[in-house]
Amino acid sequence: MRNVCFLYFILLSTFVCGNINATVSDNNELCFWRGHDSIIVMPLADNAVRIVKKVGEVYELPEMVYVEGKSVRFKSVKRNGKDIIILKKLVIEVSENTITFLSPDGRLLLKEKEHNISPSQIQNGRTYISMQGFHSPEDEHLYGLGQFQDNNLDVRGLTRRLTQVNTQISIPFIMSNKGYGLLWNNYGLTDFNPCDDYEDMKPKAGEGHATTVNVTSTTGGVTEVRHSNIFTAELDIKESGRYSLMLDVGSRMARKHNLVIDGSTVIDMNNLWFPPTTSVIVELSEGRHKLVSELTKEDSPKVYYRKVDDTTVFCSPVSNGIDYTFFAGTPDEVITSYREVTGGIPMMPLWALGYIHCRERFHSQSELLDVANRFRKESLPVDMIVQDWQYWGKYGWNAMRFDEEFYPSPAEMTDSLHKMDMKFMLSIWSKIDPSSCLGEDFSQKGYYINGTQWVDFFNKNAADYYWTNMRDSLVGRYNIDALWLDATEPENDDLLDRKVCDGKYPGEMFRNAYPLIVNKAVYEGFRRDISNKRALLFTRSAFPGIQRYGVATWSGDVGNDWETLKRQIVAGLGISVCGLPWWTYDAGGFFRPSNQYTDKSYHERFLRWLQTSVYLPLMRVHGYMSNTEFWNYGEDVMRISRNALSLRYSLLPYIYSCAADVTFRGGTIMRPLVMDFATDTTALSLKYQYMFGRSLLVTPVLEPEINQMCVYLPETEGGWYDFRDNSYASNNGWYETGGSIENIPAFVRAGSIIPLSTELTTTSSLSGADFEIRIFNDADGEFCLYEDNGNNYDYESGLFSEIKMKCNNKKRVFTIFDKSGKFGNRREGRNIKVILISKNGISEREILYDGYKTVVKF
Repeated sequence: MRNVCFLYFILLSTFVCGNINATVSDNNELCFWRGHDSIIVMPLADNAVRIVKKVGEVYELPEMVYVEGKSVRFKSVKRNGKDIIILKKLVIEVSENTITFLSPDGRLLLKEKEHNISPSQIQNGRTYISMQGFHSPEDEHLYGLGQFQDNNLDVRGLTRRLTQVNTQISIPFIMSNKGYGLLWNNYGLTDFNPCDDYEDMKPKAGEGHATTVNVTSTTGGVTEVRHSNIFTAELDIKESGRYSLMLDVGSRMARKHNLVIDGSTVIDMNNLWFPPTTSVIVELSEGRHKLVSELTKEDSPKVYYRKVDDTTVFCSPVSNGIDYTFFAGTPDEVITSYREVTGGIPMMPLWALGYIHCRERFHSQSELLDVANRFRKESLPVDMIVQDWQYWGKYGWNAMRFDEEFYPSPAEMTDSLHKMDMKFMLSIWSKIDPSSCLGEDFSQKGYYINGTQWVDFFNKNAADYYWTNMRDSLVGRYNIDALWLDATEPENDDLLDRKVCDGKYPGEMFRNAYPLIVNKAVYEGFRRDISNKRALLFTRSAFPGIQRYGVATWSGDVGNDWETLKRQIVAGLGISVCGLPWWTYDAGGFFRPSNQYTDKSYHERFLRWLQTSVYLPLMRVHGYMSNTEFWNYGEDVMRISRNALSLRYSLLPYIYSCAADVTFRGGTIMRPLVMDFATDTTALSLKYQYMFGRSLLVTPVLEPEINQMCVYLPETEGGWYDFRDNSYASNNGWYETGGSIENIPAFVRAGSIIPLSTELTTTSSLSGADFEIRIFNDADGEFCLYEDNGNNYDYESGLFSEIKMKCNNKKRVFTIFDKSGKFGNRREGRNIKVILISKNGISEREILYDGYKTVVKF
């Protein structure tokens, strides 16, 4: 247990609460005992407490999520037969059967309901099934659980199975509009709001069809013939109401999600890969209902169901007991505290926030360099180019070497990119072909998870050896800038029924934590051995605590249709609210139509994916079996794409300052509306609008041929401006706006100060460059512009600068304060255009800022 508690105002080391005895442990944790059962209360921060309930312990598990923290002052008193633990921003009441969490002024935040810890077995060994319920009022809205494809942003009452799968990232964390967050601490599979009832679906003989598809796999691209079948069942509902349904196709990965109830389609999603489960909430009347699903012939589907009630439940079938952490406060306060106890976030490299160009895949060194040169020739903004898989060629999967037939000089390739002011990212997998030279070495050392090609990263020797080979064969040898850690789930749920850590533990104990330790091994090696570069690890899966390892995630191998685009926005908001801010998707979709270069309908979809990605934490294009470069799609796509890239680069001063807010103040860039408008019931119901930083409201275009669209502008002081033309839009409420193919609507809160760069094609010239500052009047505002060298960790030693700015609405005065910090030349003058935007028009001033306080009056 963490030694974080400083106990004061307590005179006795043992006291009695009902039938519970309580002691202060050697670690200064409060331990409550009922016979052999125990409850441990561990204050972790002024607004956070960890609760552990045990009836025994099967395995002594390593601490992988939490970090060592500061001492937390609290006091414990006895009141009305309850033990009260008082923190600065949280009060915890412990009674014989229930723990209750209150604000310092006594407002109820959350109350436990029933819990259960029961013995079970896994791989012929002992374990426990642990379940904890919490009260959830009808007007509560819950967000989080990670990146899911079911299109549910508000997860209150929803059933979900938390597993790691391509396109699904499971983070057992929820955020409530009621002023709290909750982290369920279990490394294995977790069921959220599990269902006791289910129906098996039976195949209907003679129905279905065959489809031939090209897909990715763990052995490369393959062609598959997929046969579908019709499955049916009947559902007997005893009481009318809202029901949560979870479709489990019965395979480790699904190819299709489909469910029809009484002739009405409630789930219909197509992709070449899907998680095995998906969920929906529907209204069902009392009586029998006919279920029909069209799925893959090999599936064996079940439909789980439960009536939505006033309970939120976490349940882990493999555990040592109940273990969760409660955080009190606003969404920003909760996430700040979450990172305080699970790890802070390093600064993202500045170049990672420009445009990242990728395709599946470049086939040779010359092909990659030709594309890079074309970007520079066309003056298209780009900062990094990516080599996807199979560059290893004849040497075997992830052999950690380039096939010289196609990549004769990788060092020359990266040098050429660097001379073009372009970074290089390389795809690396957590599996290695056992027949390769490297794989034979791993086999001899016993560094695989038995029966798989996945490296046993739970074995520290295996993890260290993996990084050493990556460093010596690739990263250090060829001066590679960033790493794309693909398939870190691991793919195909391969910890199930395996042993890990050199056979010490059942894989089920760590079933969801594999991505955490993969990224830990690579990041810590990178920080130690490549110390002159700021690490960026692009990982397909994640887990709590992974944010401290310099990671970004993306939504995996998704399709390209409109519904998929909608689901990606919801997926990104779901993971952002879990404290992992660096996320993106494959703009344009990974799986694309065969006629993508000439299909005008796809061109429209592609542009909407791209335009939305301007307002994502990272901006990246990718596509399977595609030459994704903009010029392949014609002049119109090229022109509009150039405008989108230019907009992204103009926003870089704002975005990089938001990145500093993430690192230094626990901020979040992609913000579901609960984070800024937690009391606005309409805003809480919206799935596709979100804030980008604290100033910009993004309203993506998610349907074809849109000329006009209705958006919702939450109430805010001074109202909203249209970011496209600086015109005043509305104070609040529903608002009709244009949806031209040239851009998507975005709105700026009054009082916002947004710094913009001009005419950049790379990020390297951003620091110290001239820029313009747009001030959106009708409310007071402030902003802090952050700058550093963007490429190393000197900022940790104070080598960064901040320039604070404020606007006074009534006096129409804008103040730029003294530049603070050790980065850059304070006296070096910078030309700044200051633009005051108000309902009555626009006023401009040109100033020379030399690092000292400057006041501009309008």
